[in-house]
Amino acid sequence: MKRMLAWLYGPLMLGGFIAGGLCWMSDGQASALGLLVLFAGALLVSFLAEWALPYEPAWNRSQGDRLRDSLHALVNESLNALGLLALPGLVALLGGEGLWPRDWPLWGQLLLAIVIADGGISLAHYASHRWAWLWRLHAVHHSVQRLYGFNGLLKHPLHQMLEALAGLLPLVLLGITLPVAQLLALAIGIALLLQHSNVDMRMGPLRRVFAWAPVHRFHHMKYGRAGDVNFGLFFNLWDWLLGTGFYRDDYPMRQGDLGIGSRPDYPLGYWSQLLEPFKVQRYAAEPKVPAALRRPVKPAGEA
Repeated sequence: MKRMLAWLYGPLMLGGFIAGGLCWMSDGQASALGLLVLFAGALLVSFLAEWALPYEPAWNRSQGDRLRDSLHALVNESLNALGLLALPGLVALLGGEGLWPRDWPLWGQLLLAIVIADGGISLAHYASHRWAWLWRLHAVHHSVQRLYGFNGLLKHPLHQMLEALAGLLPLVLLGITLPVAQLLALAIGIALLLQHSNVDMRMGPLRRVFAWAPVHRFHHMKYGRAGDVNFGLFFNLWDWLLGTGFYRDDYPMRQGDLGIGSRPDYPLGYWSQLLEPFKVQRYAAEPKVPAALRRPVKPAGEA
């Protein structure tokens, strides 16, 4: 049974809850409240699966971070809700007339929205590891010492807004409809749960397509630039194009591999994390990268 759960968890989690959202929103009178209920159900399933089939049992135990993580999630999800409330006005102000394919089936519109948003968010994520001022905000997310579903919602609210802008502005300019945007918000929430999940899931060839936890854990390793890999939210497409894809099935990421190696003193409290990006940054020496996690570097001039 556990072996079956390991293989089916990712596809059923993503496909099942998005299909539920599509069915709910296919009724023209449906409200977004049903999507909130679906996301609450996804959170519950995520926590239950992590306890039934943990990848790293130590990550299921609180490290004094549950209240902080809950505050991050509450604030950031509230910002998402406010953004959706403002969406019709933004589309009316900025959206192109008739550019969004409203005659497509709802599932097709959602898939298009996911692909476009994934591109914008993934590139903003990549930039957050290249530009120091963006990294300061993004470092809040990388400060975690364990990975479990809720970590996907742990972000500095300013960085959350910048990523949302990168992913949603192209959709607003195209004139995305509110129901599709609401479904996209659900899909992003499910993707974040899967990306940071502590379920010992198996992906097989799907790891070449989806940016779920077995792939994304390498992005959170504490070994400096070695963690500048696997930036995608939904798919690994952008990492193929950027040359930042990385996966090793012979190196399990465990307790002690995560965090910001050059900032072992990174604050743990919610309010201190909100203020940290605006303080003078002091970095320690980075820990040595384990040999199995070193990426090959091409000699200068080699194609």
